[in-house]
This record gives sequence, C-alpha cells and structure tokens, in this order.
Amino acid sequence: MVRFVVRRHRAVLVVAGVLAVLAGLASTTLFGKLQGGGYFDPSAESSTAADALRDHFGQGAPNLVLLVDDAGRTVDDAESTHAATELVRRLQAEPDISGVMSYWTSGHLPALRDKSGRQGLIVATIMGDEMRIDHRIADLAPEFGGTHDGIEVRVGGYAMMMHETVQQGQRDVAAGEAVAFPLTLIALLVVFGTVVGAALPLITGTVTTMLTMGVLWLLAEFTELSSTATNVASLLGLGLAIDYSLLIVNRYREELATAADPRAALITTMGSAGRTVAFSALTVAVALSSMLIFPLLAVRSIGYAGIAVALTAAVVSLTVLPAILLVAGDRIDRFRIGRKRVSDSDSRALDQGFWHRLATMVMRRPIPVATVTVALLLALGLPFLRFHPGFPDYRSMPAGSSARQVAETVQRDFDAAELSGLFVVLPDSNAGVAEYAVALSSLDDVARVDTATGSYIGGALAIPATTAHHRFETGDAAYLSVVPTTTDPRTVDAVIRAVRATPAPSRALVGGVDAANMDAIHALTARAPFALGFVVIAMALLLLLLTGSVLVPVLALILSALSLTATFGALVWIFQEGRLSGLLGFTPTGDLSAVVPVMLFAVAFGLAMDYQVFLLARIREEYENTGDATASVAIGLERIGRIVTAAAVLISIVFLGFLASDITFMKAFGIGLPLAVLADATVVRGFLLPATLRLGGRWTWWAPRPLRRLHTRFGLRESSAAPAEVAAVSA
Repeated sequence: MVRFVVRRHRAVLVVAGVLAVLAGLASTTLFGKLQGGGYFDPSAESSTAADALRDHFGQGAPNLVLLVDDAGRTVDDAESTHAATELVRRLQAEPDISGVMSYWTSGHLPALRDKSGRQGLIVATIMGDEMRIDHRIADLAPEFGGTHDGIEVRVGGYAMMMHETVQQGQRDVAAGEAVAFPLTLIALLVVFGTVVGAALPLITGTVTTMLTMGVLWLLAEFTELSSTATNVASLLGLGLAIDYSLLIVNRYREELATAADPRAALITTMGSAGRTVAFSALTVAVALSSMLIFPLLAVRSIGYAGIAVALTAAVVSLTVLPAILLVAGDRIDRFRIGRKRVSDSDSRALDQGFWHRLATMVMRRPIPVATVTVALLLALGLPFLRFHPGFPDYRSMPAGSSARQVAETVQRDFDAAELSGLFVVLPDSNAGVAEYAVALSSLDDVARVDTATGSYIGGALAIPATTAHHRFETGDAAYLSVVPTTTDPRTVDAVIRAVRATPAPSRALVGGVDAANMDAIHALTARAPFALGFVVIAMALLLLLLTGSVLVPVLALILSALSLTATFGALVWIFQEGRLSGLLGFTPTGDLSAVVPVMLFAVAFGLAMDYQVFLLARIREEYENTGDATASVAIGLERIGRIVTAAAVLISIVFLGFLASDITFMKAFGIGLPLAVLADATVVRGFLLPATLRLGGRWTWWAPRPLRRLHTRFGLRESSAAPAEVAAVSA
C-alpha cells in the first residue's frame, strides 16, 4: 500500500476528499434510518408474547400517552368532554393505531384521571416495528400535541421517549464534536508545538468521522441500526484517528530528522508505525465485534459502528495521512508555537527521561509495586459488587423532554401502575381462564387481573364480565392484564417471576415493557460469558501472532482487564448511587443501565489492547536490538511513553464530548471511557507493565520455534523497512 500512496498521493487525496464529501451528504439522512429503541431481545418470551397479542388481538402494549389538561376546569366539564372525545375520535381514525382508551370514552376509569380531577389521559398503541412506530410518532406528536378546543395536550409514552432519544442523539453528536474539536486542537498544539503538525490528526479525524457516517448510512440500507451507533461512531472515530495519526506523525518527524528525503522518511515510518496502526485497529475491531453476539439491536449497533470506525480510521491513517505528509514534506514543523520540542531522536540519553526512570524504579521492586497496584485497582472496583442492572426509562431523558414531563406527571398524579401492567397471552386455548385469573390475582403485589371473564382482586371475582372485557378473548385465544400494586422496578420484577412460575391451563406468554426489560437483562448476562470468551481467545491468538511470545498475551489480557476495575466501580458509585448527579446533571435511578458495562467493556478493553500493542511493539523492538529483557522495557517505554500518554489524554478529551449528552447512559460513557483509558495509560503502563515484564524476564518473550518462525514472517515489529525496500519504493 505504501508504494501506491507514495506514487499516487495526490490522486489519493482527491478520491478521499470526494468520498468524504459524498459520505457527509449521505449522512444528513442517516438519522431518518435509525431506531430509538433496540433494547429488547427479539427471541425472548416477552417478544413472542407481543407478537401473539398483535396477531390474535390486533393489540399491543400501550406506547402512546396523551396528557390532557383542562386548563382550570375539571375533566368532567362538558366543553372538556366534547374536546377530548373529538380528540379520541381523530386518534382512532389514524392508521396503525389500536387499543385507544381514555377517561371520557372508557367508562370514566379512575386510573385515567388525576387526583385533582383536572387532567385526564388518552392511552393507545402504535402498531408496527420500531422503525414504523418512530415514523408514526413523528407525525402524530405535532398533530395531537398543543392546544385543541381549549384543552392542552402533551405527548408522551414509550414511543415518544424512543423518538426523542433519536432526536437527542442527533443534537448530542453535534454538541460532542463542538466540545471535542477545540479542546483537542489545543492539546495537539501542546503535544506537537506546531500548527501544521497539530492540524494533521484533526484532518485525519474529520475525514474518518465523515467516512464512517457514510459507512453507517450504507449499513442502515441493509440492516437495522440504533441511534446509539452515531454517538459512538462520531467520537470514537475522531479519537482513534487522532491516536493513529499521533503515532505516525511522531515517527515521521523522528525519521525526517535523520533522512534527507521526506519520501524515504515516510516509507520507513509506514514500515514500522504503519504496521502497528494496522494491527492496533484490528485489535479494536475484534474487541468490538464481540457486541454482535448479543441479540439487542442497541448493543449490536455499537458493534457495527465500532468495527466500521476502527477499520476506517486505519485505512485513512494508512492512506490519506501519508499522502498529506508527502505534500507537507519537511514543512510539518512550520508555524512553531513556543520552544522547540525535544524528540526521541535528539542526542539526549534515553536513561534521562521520565518513563525510563519510572520503569527502572518499578523494576527494582516489582513484587511490592505489583501487589500494591493490583490491590488499589481492585479496591476501587469494589462498588461494582453492588451493581444492579436496569434499563433506561424516562428519568434518563433531559428535563425538557415531552416524554419525561408526561411520565413524571403520570407518576406523581395518577395511579401509574394501571398504565404499566403486564399481559399474559394464552394463544392456544381459552379454557381455564377464570381459574388462572384467580390464581394470578392471589399473588403478592398484584392489584387486579382483567380478562374475558371479568376482573379479579385478591383471588376472587370483583367485577363480572362486561362489554369492555370482550376484547380479552377471540376465537380459541385469550389474554389477561395483570396490574401490579406499584411501579417500583424490583417489585414488578418479582411479580413477573411469580406470574411466570404460576401454572397455566395452556401455553402462557408473559409480556409488557417491564417483562421485556427483564428478558433483555437476562439476554445480556447469559451472552456475556460467550462475548468475554470470544474476546479473550481472539486477543490471545492475535497477540500470540503479533508478539511471538506465549506469556505476553496472557499479561496483556490481565492488565487490560485490571484497568477496567476502577472504571466499573466508579460507574456504580456515580451513576447507580447518584454521588455526582448534581454536578453532572442527571437523575439517579438506583440502578445502572445494563448495556453500559457491556458496551464500555468492549470499547475500553479494545482501546486498552490498542495501547498495549503500541507499547509491546516498541519494547519488543528494543529487546530484539539489545537482548536485555530489563533494559528493553525501560528504553521502550521511554521511546514511546510520551506519545502513548499524549494519545491517551487526547482520546480522553474526545470522549469527554459524551458528557455534552443530555441522556444519562451516554454521560456514563463520558466518565467511564476516559477513566479506563487514563487508568491504563498511567497506573497500568507506568507500574504494572514494567513490574510484570521484569518478573517474567527473558521468559516474557519465549515462544516455541514454529511460533517464532510465524512471527518472523507475519509478526508485529517497530523495526524500520530495509534500505533496499526504501530505495526501490522511492525510485
């Protein structure tokens, strides 16, 4: 590839520019292809129940709520009743709408009127898949929200929350980039000390982000994608591109100081740092591909976006950036800011640097240092033992969200449990429904059970069947509505488990939003060991090939995992327990979104392995040059320590852009990812890595002869390209 880029570098820049512009234009319609949900397991019992409820009864769990405020009058006022009834009639006439209920047209149910009698509810179901639901709510919200014949209407419900999540995600991408770009530019100016040098990583990052959005646009044509993909793609793409650019540009400046010809310097750079970037991107892509094991669309979308980001960042860094470097030539250090930077190629002795001194100090006492460091990381991770998984609800949305405002009002002023009940579908037979309803209504924390034979409370028939109960039965199928006594998530979970454990007269399927959340958490926890096993095996094999060592992959995996312990502990301490909720501006819920640790593990573990590749490649090179297992660690860390530190700081600054999001679980990325990266770049790299490599000694790099031959042919190394190759390509 380097030969082609050197000889056709201007054509490469033109093609890259055209593709970036086209991708940018295409991405303007990307959000119209994305879904706001994706947190349900399509193979779970709750999903099968939802399908059965739709197929047999043409109904679904309520996902649209219209909150009607009579502006000072009561809901029973004649004018209000007329206006609300007309609103119900219009809603019933809309396509894809079923199960419309309201205080005014459903027998004046107390659950649909607030305690003051001044507000009422219209509840309905938007039928269809999540994409269809999102499109319909986008049409319905402006039509039904606002003032209608003197009544004020606000739109809420699960469908509205998911729609607003997509919209908020679009705003968050712009806000995150607005925060990340200027801060990153300032940091790059500090690192490089020149305007030209600092601009190159940002140019690479911009091109990477635009191309990645174009790739996601193409993916959305062939598969479903969640809106979470864009947030990750935008900031992760910028961060990885800057990391890879930093490594290549720094090595190019080193080579340029000793080579008269910029082409020769570039070829040498790409034969060393370029190969490191390629393998580093592969490790990130492999780690993020583990997300494809999970059935939840939101999690799989992170996997799709992460793979696209890593590979795109590598391609741009290995083609566009070298082409720009050829154009810049030796002008890369123009427009210097401040004093001249001291580089690794200067005459200063390597043993005078900070990283060399730190590594030497650690390796004098490796066992105490390793013991204290591991104990500290594990102690910081202890709060994760209190982890309670949950799923985002209205409290994760910003205060101005219509869905949140409606949900808070319903929670405060209405009997909210009526609107968050479960449903149990008996798709094969309606025999024994009455006895089954009696059993279910006898369960703890069940307020009422409604079905075709009436309403049951406390194990007895409370309301005989009326016309309103006919909707619970059709042909040979029936379903039951189970209303809990509270909306408390843990109590509702206990009710779901009790309902599923109660013997049914025929096949019974339990569904509802809370049941779907429980099933999704189960899917995540059940698949997590497989995803973890995939990452461990894939990374071990990859590092085995790349380093030519048996022990190094084991050490790298353990160290990368340890770097996450403090992060997971901090997530529980901050977001589940709400310690910094006032400072960060979110509402604590007593649980942590179950997708956050899963997603964070894949991204942060991939980045940790990314930096391990950077470091181990340079240390391996020094070991091959000197044969001294101890000195090679100190020299290797000194040579690349400043650059990896700068890369970690820069990508952490980029990830802080997640804090600009008004969605709580996206803020968790803005805290978790920088913590994980900085812990790996400081505590793990500065203390644990030198200590463990010192304890391993020469055995660290041992490998059987076949593996050594394989590594010689295909393995990762930071050694420069052979002079003959440089001459041939430069010609």
